[in-house]
Amino acid sequence: MSIDIKYKPELPKTKQPIIIIGAGGIVADAHLPAYKIAGFEVYGIVNRTKERAQKLADKFGIPHVFDSLAEAVNQAPANVVYDLTIMPEQYLATLKQLPEGSAVLIQKPMGDDFKQANEILALCREKGFKAAINFQLRFAPFTAAAKYLIDRGLIGELYDMEVRVTIKTPWEIFPHVIIHPRLEIQYHSIHYVDLVRSFLGEPKSILAKTLKHPAKSLSSSRSTILFDYGDTMHAVINTNHDHDFGPDHQESYIKWEGTKGAIKAKMGLLMDYPHGVPDVFEYCLVEEGKLPEWKTVKLEGSWFPEAFIGTMANLMRYNEGSDQVLHTSVEDVIKTMAVVECAYQSSDEGGIAVK
Repeated sequence: MSIDIKYKPELPKTKQPIIIIGAGGIVADAHLPAYKIAGFEVYGIVNRTKERAQKLADKFGIPHVFDSLAEAVNQAPANVVYDLTIMPEQYLATLKQLPEGSAVLIQKPMGDDFKQANEILALCREKGFKAAINFQLRFAPFTAAAKYLIDRGLIGELYDMEVRVTIKTPWEIFPHVIIHPRLEIQYHSIHYVDLVRSFLGEPKSILAKTLKHPAKSLSSSRSTILFDYGDTMHAVINTNHDHDFGPDHQESYIKWEGTKGAIKAKMGLLMDYPHGVPDVFEYCLVEEGKLPEWKTVKLEGSWFPEAFIGTMANLMRYNEGSDQVLHTSVEDVIKTMAVVECAYQSSDEGGIAVK
């Protein structure tokens, strides 16, 4: 059975110019290429080091480079959307300078810890922002394709969701992140925590362990997170960023299993990062009297940069009234941050001692 899978995001109906706050690598590698593909207008950019912003403006044809955030806000066009791509410790001070009622897309994570996340939530409520966190994995082509199949009941009742990442991650290319005391879950597995929630809802409890490598100074580089959704749903995240033994046994996938079928999505971006390898999207539907057969579907685009279209498009459509749900709103993502906090607490407290 061949299925026409719908997986591309709907775009906004109105013109909503973007002002980008920050000019780091993620802007050059994902935000700006995604917005170019989608046809979004980037009106201007501002960064603490103006030269970095100017380089991106020259490369991507951005008409305005501002000297300060105050200048950017003062010269912002009507219906502007602010795109924050700075580090979490700068969020609160930056958000305080934006006009009340602004539409804002904030780079993940939602703060450096749960306390900061709640402070961000309170400020967004106080200022009446239409605010979303950029958990763009929810909008990756393979994620959207899986959701399309699952929402239509094609794989039956979902009873298993697994994320497995066994790769060599070059943390050194992220100098501001590599030093973080909560590196692996807070800055990587948090994507998968948010993704699991988006499919399965809120877990009853969390069991987790995040670990260091004995020969590295990183705070953590491997994690296991087990979600409790009752006695039939199995949901687990396993990450290992230390597999420096060649590509033969590296893995990077999300797998969903149901009573009538299964889906597996290879996340090629993470393998040989930042170059990546092609994604692979496969599904298998059980048909009575037939042997299981896996089908491979070629999807356009990947996590970087195309998924970044989805988060911005959803915010813009919510802002104009076309979408009724802001999927990665601060009100929703605070629950992702709560799960992350529980994972760290579980890791610190340990399991039940064997006697």
